[in-house]
Amino acid sequence: MSLPIVAVVGRPNVGKSTFVNRIALTKEAIVHEQRGVTRDRSYHQADWNGVDFTLIDTGGIEMGDEDSFQTPIRKQALMATEEADAIIFMVDAQSGATADDIEVARMLKRSSRPVLLVVNKMDNPASEQALWEFYSLGLGTPWPVSSVHGHGTGDLLDELVEMLPKQADAADEKIEAINVAIIGRPNAGKSSLTNRLIGYERSIVSDIAGTTRDAVDALVTRDEKSYRIVDTAGIRRKSQIDADVEYYGVVRALRAIDRADVALLMIDSTLGLTDQDQRVAGYAHERGCALVVLLNKWDLLDTPEEREAVRTQVEDRLVFVGYAPVIAISALTGRSVHRIWDAIDKVYANFSQSIATSKLNAFLTELRDFGHTISKGRSRLRINYVTQTGTRPPHFTFFANHPDIVDENFRRYLENRLRTAFPLEGTPILMRFRKKD
Repeated sequence: MSLPIVAVVGRPNVGKSTFVNRIALTKEAIVHEQRGVTRDRSYHQADWNGVDFTLIDTGGIEMGDEDSFQTPIRKQALMATEEADAIIFMVDAQSGATADDIEVARMLKRSSRPVLLVVNKMDNPASEQALWEFYSLGLGTPWPVSSVHGHGTGDLLDELVEMLPKQADAADEKIEAINVAIIGRPNAGKSSLTNRLIGYERSIVSDIAGTTRDAVDALVTRDEKSYRIVDTAGIRRKSQIDADVEYYGVVRALRAIDRADVALLMIDSTLGLTDQDQRVAGYAHERGCALVVLLNKWDLLDTPEEREAVRTQVEDRLVFVGYAPVIAISALTGRSVHRIWDAIDKVYANFSQSIATSKLNAFLTELRDFGHTISKGRSRLRINYVTQTGTRPPHFTFFANHPDIVDENFRRYLENRLRTAFPLEGTPILMRFRKKD
């Protein structure tokens, strides 16, 4: 049973994201004085008086403009109202009821969902005169609030939870899902892949780099398994992030990696592997999530030589994540996209597995018999015992007589032997060396 959904809609810059951040008690929704900052729908969990629900922050609706972004932004906002159980229509007390407000109110009155008309930026709750003109929108009594200061939000939420469908079990529901973050440089095809994986149009797809600024979640069930797909803003080098808004999008992308179990690294095959691709792979590796490398736009490479050159680049320059499987796909046409599901399942299983201590020490016995070790002065390394001390990713602790002489070369050797002996494809591993008791 899913949580009730509340869509927050309105013109640009009326304070929707500020309101969402206050109610959800997060800073995930991007807040900026520039118009049009929020583009895709972004989802945030909230609760009030023990009632859990999901807030959808939407892009600002402007009825007159038909530019390359405003039309899909409006479409995304209206899609949010269609899937919502209740709608908060936010207007700006300082600008009054505008022509766009009137047009949006007309559309919402045709909706079968309950609508709360919220007048934001009422920093002085006593100035009720500012509310009078909003009665003309025909959506009932306006609710005065100040998203910045919190005035009026408690009474509003009391009313909101009363109109939400009663779902007694919703608060106790815990959906077990594999968290999958789709990461990469701008314009690598992440949004196209998101739409392909979830089966309907969820993210705005554009050939303009940097279209996605919010991290967008979608819950997908496939073969009785649940996956939470997160399409993130493209990650650029800091020197190329020339706007505050895009910087915050990068921050959110990194947060998405932080909570991901599996990261899908999208690489534009037509451009080859770049420094930014290496940097993004490094973010995923450092944060310890499982990894699958996707060579997108593979169908646009004309010759076997071009394809071999890209694979060689990946092999040479992503050697630090050489454990990640590599799949050539076309997100636009759907070529080989089905292979991604099996790869996610496989690397997640390896990421989460627990290897029995008896098997690890049988491996250690074979390692000692092989005879490879290191020494420093009179000290010679002998590993006496190994056990797995964590998962997601797998952690291994080695007990040795001289752990202080272990160097990077021996670590790499040991990791390679572990990966040969056990199913560890797609997952980083952590190794610690401790003095034996």
